[in-house]
Amino acid sequence: MIPYGRQDISEADIQAVVDVLRSDFLTQGPAVPAFEKAIADYCGAQHAVAVNSATSALHIACLALGVGPGDWVWTSPVTFVASANCALYCGAQVDFVDIDPCTYNLSVERLAEKLAQAKKSGCLPKVVIPVHLCGQPCGMADIRALGQRYGFKIIEDASHAIGGRYKGEPIGNCRYSDITVFSFHPVKIITTGEGGMALTNDESLAKHMQLLRSHGITRDVADMTHSPDGPWYYQQIDLGFNYRMADIQAALGLSQMRRLDEFVNKRHAIAQRYDELLADLPVIIPSKHPDSYSGLHLYVIRLKLNQIRKTHREVFETMRATSIGVNIHYIPVYRQPYYEVLGFKPGHCLEAEKYYSEAISLPLYSALTEAQHDQVVTALREATSA
Repeated sequence: MIPYGRQDISEADIQAVVDVLRSDFLTQGPAVPAFEKAIADYCGAQHAVAVNSATSALHIACLALGVGPGDWVWTSPVTFVASANCALYCGAQVDFVDIDPCTYNLSVERLAEKLAQAKKSGCLPKVVIPVHLCGQPCGMADIRALGQRYGFKIIEDASHAIGGRYKGEPIGNCRYSDITVFSFHPVKIITTGEGGMALTNDESLAKHMQLLRSHGITRDVADMTHSPDGPWYYQQIDLGFNYRMADIQAALGLSQMRRLDEFVNKRHAIAQRYDELLADLPVIIPSKHPDSYSGLHLYVIRLKLNQIRKTHREVFETMRATSIGVNIHYIPVYRQPYYEVLGFKPGHCLEAEKYYSEAISLPLYSALTEAQHDQVVTALREATSA
């Protein structure tokens, strides 16, 4: 089976992990801050907070921005459920903004329309979470302008997008957002096994997220309610979580960072070859916005079903039957049973549902060989033939 994505682990990566295993610190040691600094320096952000998953990063980002009961958080329906669940963890309510039919990201036009309506009804969002689907950044400058006009904060869910750029600058610099979140799951561009990171240029937000990731506990005397009882003393001053990243994970991530640009360049070469080889097939290849340089976590095609004598499911199953590990990214979040119980119904976001009915993610990872690439294209050609 050729998977849709997989990690690329080198001997240097393995040695980096072994070095930590032989050290005094498996967790809460020097590797985590070193990894945080490497990411912050690469992206041009002031602060980075490493955690055990991007889901955890989204959660503490929402909490740091004060999301709670009575608040609204808006995000894209075409994303993994964590982009919405993070608001529910905080007791807030969630709604979805339909996608752009070309980029598949949250539509700036639909967002502007929805904000104008929400202002009239007094239900403006406290936070908007644009998702950089497949690694292509959203229209962040326009979203930032809307945030300034309507008073909402912005969390960039850049789980797919490390190594990408927006308007010539690294995704993650938080120029247009309050917090940016990355994922380091094995199918992502670089990996720590499991892991995530939140970046910000706001020192108070960074400090709050650092507190929340470690039980809400501080050893900083300046933050304590009274002088310490002794050198052993610590205080829990907030209700936090055990969301820490281990040094074992951070060492792997730090090693992987040395090849980040190489990984993204290889993904672009593979995507370009897909573009060329699929040009005559009844599919829509991914668009490339002129303001963006995608991290290319995913390569998603859309089937021109009116030109194919098979259904979406039949094409998918035909590909899987030939050992091509295609996938679907994603089922609109509000179509999940949990969200349907909350009151969401089919048709809430029409473009998202049209996308879902046609989209298939093809294999894309840095170690994909030309022979495997040809095998994917041949299988797709046969699956979509009359």
